[in-house]
Amino acid sequence: MLKKSRCICIGSFVIFPIFTTQIMNLMKKKFAYLLLLVFTTSLMFSCAKKKAREQAEKDDKIIQQYIQDNQLDATKTTTGLYVVIDTAGTGLQPTSTSTVKVAYRGYLTNGEVFDQSVDGITFGLTGVIRGWTEGIPYYKEGGSGKLLIPSALGYGNRPQGIIPANSVLVFDVRLIRVFN
Repeated sequence: MLKKSRCICIGSFVIFPIFTTQIMNLMKKKFAYLLLLVFTTSLMFSCAKKKAREQAEKDDKIIQQYIQDNQLDATKTTTGLYVVIDTAGTGLQPTSTSTVKVAYRGYLTNGEVFDQSVDGITFGLTGVIRGWTEGIPYYKEGGSGKLLIPSALGYGNRPQGIIPANSVLVFDVRLIRVFN
């Protein structure tokens, strides 16, 4: 006597037990690969976060030493940017999306100048490094001071011209004009 074979109906497809077992095994393998992918990705992000945290701590020590060596009165923001206000200014105060004209001198903590504009240049704060986008709004027109920018708010781990990767940047800035 023949036994009736059980079958599974999915829509208009009929899958017999042997195929069901193969599909289940394939699904288990794909799930295992998916878990492995999630674990590997999570591990990579965890390592990247750890490296970023270590770099931020290293940058902060460099900046604090620079502040101490140069006897600066600096304020640290939540992102790790340090702002020194020599003159607050009395004119308009920009936002992070303003267009501004700024005279500046950019250099490394060892004093090596990498860029400057004595007469000032005009640019939108949305098109510059994050340290400038965050830092320039601390000044009003006519204001001046320093921005001590950790590498994560500068060029990060990418070298930029003569600026090595993971460099703390120092900018002497003077806010000439705000175009709101």
